[in-house]
Order: sequence, then C-alpha cells, then structure tokens
Amino acid sequence: MRYCIAFLVLVLFSTQGQAQSYSAWKKTRAELCLGLGVANFLGDLGGANQIGTDYFADLEMNTTRPALTMGLRYKLDPHQALYGGFAWGMVAGDDRLTQWPDRNGRQLQFRSHILELGIRYEFLVVKERVGHIYKLKNIKGQKRLGIYPYGFIGINGFYFDPQGKDASGNWVGLRKYNTEGQGVIPTRRPYSPIGISIPFGFGFRRAIDKRWMWGIEYGLRKTFTDYIDDVSTTYFDNATISSYYGPTAAYVADPNNGANEHYVAGQQRGDPTDNDAYMFFTVTVSYKLKTGRNGVWKF
Repeated sequence: MRYCIAFLVLVLFSTQGQAQSYSAWKKTRAELCLGLGVANFLGDLGGANQIGTDYFADLEMNTTRPALTMGLRYKLDPHQALYGGFAWGMVAGDDRLTQWPDRNGRQLQFRSHILELGIRYEFLVVKERVGHIYKLKNIKGQKRLGIYPYGFIGINGFYFDPQGKDASGNWVGLRKYNTEGQGVIPTRRPYSPIGISIPFGFGFRRAIDKRWMWGIEYGLRKTFTDYIDDVSTTYFDNATISSYYGPTAAYVADPNNGANEHYVAGQQRGDPTDNDAYMFFTVTVSYKLKTGRNGVWKF
C-alpha cells in the first residue's frame, strides 16, 4: 500500500510540476533578441574554382562580411513562437577570387548592403526549462541541460543596392548605370532594389539563467531576384551603354571593354534561371521580458 501511495505522490508532484512549467512560460513569453555574425552570398559573381553550381557547392568564404540582427520573439505556446525583426548584412562577390577561367575573365565584382524586415514562425524542438525537474525540499533532482534546438521559416521584405568599382577603383552604384542595357530597349527593364525573400534555417539556444539565453543560428534567404549582384542575363553593346549612360557605365558593365570575344554583346553575362540567395550565421543573445497579469511587458 505504501508503495502505491508513494507512486501516487510522485505522479501528483510530477503533474503539478508540468502544470507549473506550462503556466510559467507565459510569464516570460516575450524576448528581446540581438545577433552578431557574418553574411555570405550565392549568385553569379565569384564562387568556387569550377563551373557555376547551386548553393553551398559554389560558396566563396573570402567574401564573408559582417551581419547584425535584432528583433522580438513571442511564444505562442511552449513549442511555437513568432519572431519579427530587422537585419543588416553586407554581401559581396568577386570574379578575381575564382580560378575558373570563364568567370575569372569577366573581372566583375560587387558589394551590397542588405536591409531586411520580416516575420517568421519558429518551432522549438524541446520545451524550454530552467533548473531542475523537481522542486521538492532537500531533493536535488535531475538537472536540465538547457540546450534548445529550433527551426524556422518566414517571409521578409529586403532592400539591396549593388556597387562596383569604376576605372579609378572607387565604389559606385551600379543600378543607375543599367549595365545590361536596361531602359535602352523595351525588353530590358530596370530592376527594383526591393525584393521578397523566404528565410529558413535552424539554431539552438542555451539558458544562462531565468532571463538570459545565448545561441547560434544559421539562416538561408531564398530570393526572387537575380540582380543583387547586378548580373543576370547577357552582355549589351558597350558603345550603346556608353552613349546612354556614360563611360563609367560601359566600364562597370565590362571591365574588358570588349577586348575579349567571350564578353561582348549577346554573350552570357549571368544565369537568369537561378535567382540569388544570401545567408546569415549569427551568435545570438536574448532577454526575457516579464509579462504581468494585464499583459504589459516589463524588464
């Protein structure tokens, strides 16, 4: 009989612990988040020492640049959350960094700020807990590891402004120079510097204490534009570009200035069938806000 009573007591305490754990998460369901890390780019310029391939097989680590993220996470329940935030990153590409002849010969390069604003859905694989499972007096219980993996997917609006180097080595905005003949003929229209991306990825977080957590996160952004690097289709006649937009436009469109027969009007300059992508890898810190009975958040 006493074993049955002991078992019932354990079940009771366990159930109460779960109930308390479930209600406790609502008291800190909102979090302020900050991330610092790096950004990289997958597009037409630069890449691995081989013919252009998709995604990570074409990643050039030497073009890694800094990134910053900040936002607010709001838990829907112990396993689900919404995150809304802002991110900035610098992306770049440079044909001189690849030894593949077809791309190295173009001698094109770019850099661009990426500014994005968006919202995403997160799924927490493990329910967040801090401390021990049991809160019985004089019993230490089993300590939680405090490591929480998660995955996410969402939607962003983002802004980009590609720049390239002119003949003097100065960075200049590329979009205004219409390097592929945009605006010269009706079939080539100027591209928009605003786009939509689908962010998806994964990460993990670890509890520091009841309010603070740190983590590591990786996220890839699938976009619907091929012009983050200002390169997409075929070369346009350089003399025409110069007459419309000036000699600087002709130079950033083709630094070879037509001297190489592989880089003249009608020849491939980029791959319009494969849109650009970029990625962020960040170390994150988050702080849980207290939620009062009236729903007001407090530090």
